[in-house]
Amino acid sequence: MQTQHIITYPSPEEHNGFLSNYVQQAKTDDLIEGLTASYVFITGMVQGLTDEQLLFRYAPGKWSIKEVMVHMVDTERIFSYRALRFARQDKTELPGFDQDQYVLPAKADARDINSIIAEYTSLRTATIELFKSFDEEALQQRGVASGLEVSVRALGYIILGHEVHHQKIIRERYLKAV
Repeated sequence: MQTQHIITYPSPEEHNGFLSNYVQQAKTDDLIEGLTASYVFITGMVQGLTDEQLLFRYAPGKWSIKEVMVHMVDTERIFSYRALRFARQDKTELPGFDQDQYVLPAKADARDINSIIAEYTSLRTATIELFKSFDEEALQQRGVASGLEVSVRALGYIILGHEVHHQKIIRERYLKAV
């Protein structure tokens, strides 16, 4: 049986480029604790919102809160997949993805918020269990995605920091405006 270990903050050598911005926003020394707390915060924030709030756009061409939530799900799924590949020592360079290309086909605005939260809940549970399964050797593995080298540990912090980034945007640009 594997003992639970704390997944600590990655060193600067484990990430670079635009990914570092997300790592810096994940201000915790315990990834699993951070992912859990962030999940509780974001689901609590959006569960009580009205349809008007969930569909609000603070400027033309910007996403609704529902679209932001589905974007976070899509991104977490992609970054978790990258972490799995790299942890298993797959050295295949992985392509980037254009987040804007994912929004319209996802049809998030037509979905019930409870469905989005249910999908997010199951994904977050899977992400946490995936990262808990990685030992120190797996966490140190690196790969290249979007042309940038990144460690498995950093990918976990990128998932968290990406979500923190969007939590701030929702609070500052959506909820204050409605």
